[in-house]
Parts: sequence; structure tokens; C-alpha cells
Amino acid sequence: MTQGPNRLLDDFAKLMTDAAGVAQGARREVETAFKAQAERFLADMDMVSREEHEAVKDMAVRALDKIEELESRLAKLESDGSGKD
Repeated sequence: MTQGPNRLLDDFAKLMTDAAGVAQGARREVETAFKAQAERFLADMDMVSREEHEAVKDMAVRALDKIEELESRLAKLESDGSGKD
């Protein structure tokens, strides 16, 4: 008779452990589904990734630097050429 309550508690503990495992699996499924839905939503909005944004930003900075350099060279050439008329 001493095993009766212990067995009941063991069965209950096993049931709770199994329920926790099922809940964890369900949570993972919900997270995966939510992430997939969020990715679809962002793709539909034509959002760019951070990497794409940073690459374009770097290209723009280099282009602006080159423009400044060319403007400076042009101004120097124009000032050098104006005295030779």
C-alpha cells in the first residue's frame, strides 16, 4: 500500500513532464510560424537587409569623396588656366 501514493505521484510527474515537452514543442512551432510570417511581410514591403543598406551607404560615401576630389582638381585646373589667357 505504500507504493500507491508514490506511483500516483510518479505518474503525475511523468504526465507533467510530457505536458511540458508538448508545450515547448508548440512554442517552437509558433515561433517558427511567426518568424516565417514576419519574413514574408518584410519581403512583401520590399525592405532591404542591413547588409544591403550598409553596402549602398559605403558606395555613396566613396562616390561623394570622389566627387569632392574631382571638384577640387577641376577648380585647380580652372584657376591655373585662367591666368594664361
